[in-house]
Amino acid sequence: MRRGALGDFADRYGPWALVAGASDGVGAAYARAMAERGLHVVLLARRQALLDEVAAGLRVDFGVEARAVGVDLASADAVSEIARATEGLEIGMLMYCAGADPSYAPFLDGPVERALSMVQRNCIVPLQLCHHFAGPMQARGRGGIVVLSSGAALVGSRNMVAYGASKAFDLVMTESLWAELHEHGVDVLALVLGLTDTPALRRLLAARGTLAGEDDATPLPGASTADEVVADALANLRNGPTCFVGEMLRQGAAHLGALPRNDAVRLMIAAGGGIMDAGSRNPEDGR
Repeated sequence: MRRGALGDFADRYGPWALVAGASDGVGAAYARAMAERGLHVVLLARRQALLDEVAAGLRVDFGVEARAVGVDLASADAVSEIARATEGLEIGMLMYCAGADPSYAPFLDGPVERALSMVQRNCIVPLQLCHHFAGPMQARGRGGIVVLSSGAALVGSRNMVAYGASKAFDLVMTESLWAELHEHGVDVLALVLGLTDTPALRRLLAARGTLAGEDDATPLPGASTADEVVADALANLRNGPTCFVGEMLRQGAAHLGALPRNDAVRLMIAAGGGIMDAGSRNPEDGR
């Protein structure tokens, strides 16, 4: 990227970026993209050791400041902790990409607390963070907010009751924020992901028997990489309110959107879980 373009990006979205879910996958890739463009970065996630590694890499590779803030984004006091950790910083970019579904299981197979935790992490906390940081952005007349949603938000389906609902919340919340903020110089983008090759997905697929293990390098058919997701986000920051990542998801969203919702839900049931269900074993089938 040209030096002038780097300066323009930092002027519009700097001096600090806040990235939630930054320990690996899309969040870590987005944090690197921000540092490459001259922004200092606050990294949020539960796993402090991984965050420390990411932060150290940003300092060495790009010469920026990086703060690693270990915080459980499903906790009731998460936003208070984040506010204290960022006090005095001018946050010009907020990117929220926490909230993967670690189980992909029927709603009634687990305690309701599991679903409530997901709602806290995927709905309450991003809403609070947007409220906390968007006000100063609007007052300055510049800034950016990117919130990750999912193709699961488009229509109801099995094994994603709380996850799909929470991502639908993220989608509509972010689109509505764009409606209120884009005329004030704040770029807001709902980034809708389809199948994405991340460590979280590989852990889930390994647990379900689809991959031999987390380190299995087998390509995931039709999956976007974290770098591809970030490239789409950066290319569409000014083109909100919504960006669908990947041609497969764009075509699928168009097809589902053309159907009555009842038919769309039945289509999703008939389609099954694709790679999510492939290779999973029935505990009663003796294998």
